[in-house]
Amino acid sequence: MPEITKEEVLAYHKQGKIGIDLTKPCDSQHELSLAYTPGVAIPCLEIARDPNLSFEYTNRSNLVAVVSDGTAVLGLGNIGPLASKPVMEGKVVLFKKFANVDAFDIELDVHSVEEIVATCKAIAPTFGGINLEDISAPRCFEIERILKEELDIPVFHDDQHGTAIITTAGLMNALELTGKKVDEIKIVVNGAGAAGISCAKMYQELGVKNIIMCDSKGVISTSRNDLNAYKAPFAIETEAQTLADVMEGADMFLGLSAAGALTKDMVAKMAPEPIIFALANPVPEILPEEIKEVRDDAIIGTGRSDYPNQTNNVLGFPFIFRGALDVRARKITEGMKMAAAKALAALAKEPVPYYVKAAYHNENITYGKEHIIPLPFNKEVLVWVASAVAKTAFDEGVARVDSYDHTAYKERLRCLIYGCPEKK
Repeated sequence: MPEITKEEVLAYHKQGKIGIDLTKPCDSQHELSLAYTPGVAIPCLEIARDPNLSFEYTNRSNLVAVVSDGTAVLGLGNIGPLASKPVMEGKVVLFKKFANVDAFDIELDVHSVEEIVATCKAIAPTFGGINLEDISAPRCFEIERILKEELDIPVFHDDQHGTAIITTAGLMNALELTGKKVDEIKIVVNGAGAAGISCAKMYQELGVKNIIMCDSKGVISTSRNDLNAYKAPFAIETEAQTLADVMEGADMFLGLSAAGALTKDMVAKMAPEPIIFALANPVPEILPEEIKEVRDDAIIGTGRSDYPNQTNNVLGFPFIFRGALDVRARKITEGMKMAAAKALAALAKEPVPYYVKAAYHNENITYGKEHIIPLPFNKEVLVWVASAVAKTAFDEGVARVDSYDHTAYKERLRCLIYGCPEKK
């Protein structure tokens, strides 16, 4: 990957990365009358009669709010709302670039659960969905829970669920490649923040029985009296206290913690064909080359683009919202998240498009230990994930649309990517 300079980055971000374009012409007196007064009164009255028509006569059906208070920005920590704005603008760029979803970044200078919930509820009529971002735990759990209960549009905290969805897809394929059974494996999760807890919950939903979780103080066990309501369900009865104590015989390590947290000695003690997702950024818990010094049978993933099996949340949130928005879903369910993970796992087994190989300067990308997750530039992710999410939303009864044609929707998504042939 080419090196980037500070000057290049600042030039790229100068004056921001996003703007607003009109989708309808406004170049004449007649068009002005349609866009604003007097014509605008007509759709207003239609929506007043039936609020669901807000998805028909406004941009709500393709608009997401990216909401953050800047307290847990990836790799930067609590830098505050203003300093977090470049990251949130970047999230908007990814929504638009990868799934043609419009989004506004909204940085909040409030931090309590009550204030953030009240603000999101107050702005909800503008949007078709809310993407919570970089809000520190444990507040993020409560904020999302309340908003999901009290709003009738999808609310999704990507820091929790994005990583869970992508790593679950990787875990599915890793288990298939190694022949291990999901209910027999031992997983160690290092990092008990929003992402770690969400990942552990999704692995349990997949069928994993044995999960050991560690935080900055060590193993989460029943002997500890400092656990919050979100960590407590993962407490186990054990005399083990440290990460090193629980790594022996582990089939999988998931790191959402800090550089250097996992050592070569720990890796050497893991079970045959271990799965190691070291996702701390920019420096993982252990570098892939360090793993390979002691193991030649490991399946390795990181959060970085310069190693195989990159766990990148851009594989999830744009397409999850695309599918949810297109069927006007009221929420994003556990079933929709699992459908996204299964779609990613299935797509990784498909032939990799030529343009993806060209982007990575690698003609030999194929399903296997170094390709268990689709690459971010694979345009088919839109088709596979968005359609899986939309279908599940409809099947589960959380969609507002009256009918859903899965084949037609997938064709529509492909038109979004490749263009549609003109009808004669």
